[in-house]
Amino acid sequence: MQFSSTPSADALASLSDLTITPFWLDSPDRPEPRPSLCGHVVADLVVVGGGFTGLWTALLAKEADPQRTVVLVEGGRIAEGATGRNGGFVAASLTHGLANGAERFADELPTLLRLGHENLDAIEAAIATYGIDCSFERTGEIDVAVAEHQVQDLRELSELGDEFGEHLEFLDAAQMRARVDSPTYLAGLLDSRGVALVNPARLAWGLLAACVQAGVQVYEHTPVEDLHDESEVVHVQTRHGSIRAKRVALATNAYPPLLARLRHYVVPVYDYVLVTEPLTGAQWDSLGWAGREGVSDAGNQFHYYRVTSDGRILWGGFDAVHHYGSRFSREYERDEGYFAHLAEHFLQTFPSLAGIRFSHGWGGAIDTCSRFSAFWGTAMDDKVGYVVGFTGLGVGASRFGALTMLDLIDGRDTERTRLRMVQTKPLPFPPEPMRSVGIGITTRSLAHADTHGGRRNLWLRALDAMGMGFDS
Repeated sequence: MQFSSTPSADALASLSDLTITPFWLDSPDRPEPRPSLCGHVVADLVVVGGGFTGLWTALLAKEADPQRTVVLVEGGRIAEGATGRNGGFVAASLTHGLANGAERFADELPTLLRLGHENLDAIEAAIATYGIDCSFERTGEIDVAVAEHQVQDLRELSELGDEFGEHLEFLDAAQMRARVDSPTYLAGLLDSRGVALVNPARLAWGLLAACVQAGVQVYEHTPVEDLHDESEVVHVQTRHGSIRAKRVALATNAYPPLLARLRHYVVPVYDYVLVTEPLTGAQWDSLGWAGREGVSDAGNQFHYYRVTSDGRILWGGFDAVHHYGSRFSREYERDEGYFAHLAEHFLQTFPSLAGIRFSHGWGGAIDTCSRFSAFWGTAMDDKVGYVVGFTGLGVGASRFGALTMLDLIDGRDTERTRLRMVQTKPLPFPPEPMRSVGIGITTRSLAHADTHGGRRNLWLRALDAMGMGFDS
C-alpha cells in the first residue's frame, strides 16, 4: 500500500478538537512538582536526567547499595521528555529488533536475546514489587505487511527468529485480519512474548515514587550547565546550585549532551503521535483486536499503534524529522501538517472508523545513532558514565542501559561490560552541512524503497556497506 501524502477533508476534520499535549502527561495523577536544587550538596552518585534511564539508574544504584547517597537532577519535570512522549512499547530487544541485531552483533546475539528477555521480566517484576499502576500488559506485537514485498520480508524474519530461537509466528492475510481487521493487511508476524505495553508516564511516576522511598534525592527544574573534573570528584554545576559527586551518570537522551564527544554520535529526530477519542463498542467490533497487541507496519517508514487502557488508539511514527544543526527545540513538538499526514494514514488503514476524532497530538525527540541501538562510554577517568542512542526503543532497553552504565562507572567486570556491543561505538555522523544532506537523502531513499518493492538504491546500499544502513 502507498499511503497518500495529501490529507483529505475527513483527515482534517478529525483534528478539529486536537489538544497539543502528550496524552500520557494529561492526567490528574501527575505528581506535584519537586523542588529545584538551590545551594550545594555532596553525593556518591549524581544522575543527570529524569527519564527512564535516569530513574532506573538511581533506583538500581540504591537497590544495590542502600547506603549510597544518590541525587537525581532533571532539567524540567520527571517524564516530560521522551519518557512521557513515546508509544509505551516495552520491547525485550536490546538491538532495535532481531534483524538489526543479527546484522551488527550476530556473534553475541544469543546472549543479547537472553539478556533482553531477562530485562523485560525484571521490569515486570519491579512493577509488581513496587506496586506501580501503569497498565503493564504482555500483549506482544505484530508487524504487518501493507505491501507485497513486505510479505516475503516477514517470512524471512520468521526464519531468522527460528535460527536464533525466537518464536515469531507468520500470519497470512486471513489470520492477520482475524486478529486486527484492516483492508491494508497482507500478512503479519506475531512476537507473542517479546513486547509488553505500558502507560509510560505512570511507569515513570511509579519509578520516581520508588526512588524517593529508597532515599534518592530528586530535584526538578534543575538543568545541569557544566561538569568539571576535580581529581577525586566531579563538580556538577546547576543553574542555582552545585553537587560534588564521586560518580556521575548521564541519562540525557536526545537533549544536547554535556560531553562534547557525544555530539558526533547522536542526532535528535522528531517523531509525531496522535491519540483518538475513546472508541465505541461498535467501532471496536469493526476492528476485532481482542488480543490488544501492539502493531507496526513493516515499511522502512513505519507506523506504530496500540490500544490504550481506556479504549483509545495511539497512532504514531512513519517519518522522523531532523532539523539542520541537530537543533533541539520545544517548538518542534507541534506540527499541524504532520498531524494531518498521520490522520490521513490512520483513516486509510481503518476506513471503518471514518468520522472519528483525535483528542491529543504531540511530538518528541528520539536520540538516534548510526547503529540504531544504545551505546555506552565513560569520561573523566571513568567517574562519568553515559548511555545514549536508543533510537526509539528505550522504554525497555533503558533498564539494561542503566545497569550497564553503573557497571562501567563502578569498575565492575560483568557479562554486560564484556559485550562487544558495550565496548564499541557506532560510526559518528558527519558535520554539517553533510549531516543534514545525508539524512535528507537517506529519508527520501527509504521512502522510495517503500514504494518500489523494497529495492534499495545505490545510496542505501552504500550505507549498508558502511554499517549505517537500516531497514525497520
